[in-house]
Amino acid sequence: MTIQSPQLAVNAAASPIPRAAWLALVSGFLGWTFDSMDLNLFSLVVFPTLAELLGTRDPVVISETSGLIVALKILAWGTGGIVFGVVADRVGRSKTLALTILIYSVFTGLSGLAQNWWQLAIFQAIAGIGIGGEWAAGGALIAETWPERYRARAMLIMQMGWSFGFFAAALVNFCLTPISWRWALAAGLLPAIVTLFVRQFVPEPERWRNVRKNAAIVGDTAWDTFATIFKPGMARRTIVGVCIAAAMMIGSFPGLALIGPWVNKILGPGHGGEAIRHISYTFFLINLGAIFGYLAVMWLSDAIGRRLTYFVFCVAALAITWITFRNGSTVARLEMLAPVYGFITVGGFGTFAIYLPELFPTRVRVTGQGFSYNMSRVLTAPWPYVAGILVGTFGSIPSAVCAVASLLAVGMIAIWFGPETRGTPLID
Repeated sequence: MTIQSPQLAVNAAASPIPRAAWLALVSGFLGWTFDSMDLNLFSLVVFPTLAELLGTRDPVVISETSGLIVALKILAWGTGGIVFGVVADRVGRSKTLALTILIYSVFTGLSGLAQNWWQLAIFQAIAGIGIGGEWAAGGALIAETWPERYRARAMLIMQMGWSFGFFAAALVNFCLTPISWRWALAAGLLPAIVTLFVRQFVPEPERWRNVRKNAAIVGDTAWDTFATIFKPGMARRTIVGVCIAAAMMIGSFPGLALIGPWVNKILGPGHGGEAIRHISYTFFLINLGAIFGYLAVMWLSDAIGRRLTYFVFCVAALAITWITFRNGSTVARLEMLAPVYGFITVGGFGTFAIYLPELFPTRVRVTGQGFSYNMSRVLTAPWPYVAGILVGTFGSIPSAVCAVASLLAVGMIAIWFGPETRGTPLID
């Protein structure tokens, strides 16, 4: 394992941005955008979907069932991300990116054919396998092709795709859900087209090809690739990566997952069409705020460092969750707070989008960042379901969301056990 010299880092920063870097950014951005669209389509259509499949409009029943489905999906999401992390380190970033996009698009589309809740859960879980593998492959592809000086900015542009995916999901929800939730989920097939672009035009990073040549000479196995992230010098980074990603996810996902049922509860029965409009608008505002949150992370991570930026966003996420869910007792108040909520909670995901690829060497970069990101998803998996149960226990959605958000404190502590990577070259 070698580290680039400072002189090499300076030369890389001064060099023009190569065509391969732009292709990597476009493919990573599109993959993450449609990843977000397919993932969040379910959150937007969950109430009409489960109301039809379960034959009830009881918010408690729907919250518990949707929590179970989301939990299964996140579990599959995490498992797929870990498996495809090893695949991407061995067979290539762009090949893995194309395969994962194909998986999540096909099975999101098939979700529109579900005849009961468990069929929906199966299709969503398989889609989650592809969703889990996409982020790490796309992130490594960008990190390894962009010059040092612009790497953090490129990673944050990719991360912005998450919000644009929300916009796309909200648009699909607004246009197609009034016709049928089945048509809305069927629209999840569209990202499959991106796989043609990725396979045709996006090359594997040169630094990955060079590292794989050496690995091939040594004759390493898939297990060797995976086990490397737990060896001395790497294990601590892996544990920190898991903890910081899990804390941010667990603290944020239940709130995002339960906004749909909450809006329906606020409006009451007989307002189905109005609820669809307000849910779409709320998610639009959340992700409009998130774009500015990503820009703030882009500036802060270089100005004050990766660790302090993450800590600040964790503290702010805990505060804004309490403010939003305790004061958003009407749809008007919720929509007023939504941009700030998105700026902090969704925008905060950009903190570890930059940090994780910088923790690991090229040989195991996708394995390391994929394991960190996706093991955190596995740890997050039970929490939407737990939040759904807490809705019944506490008697309100805001109380359940605020209780789970307190776990952000884990990330506030864990981040200080990792290295500061601002201004350092990627490890080869």
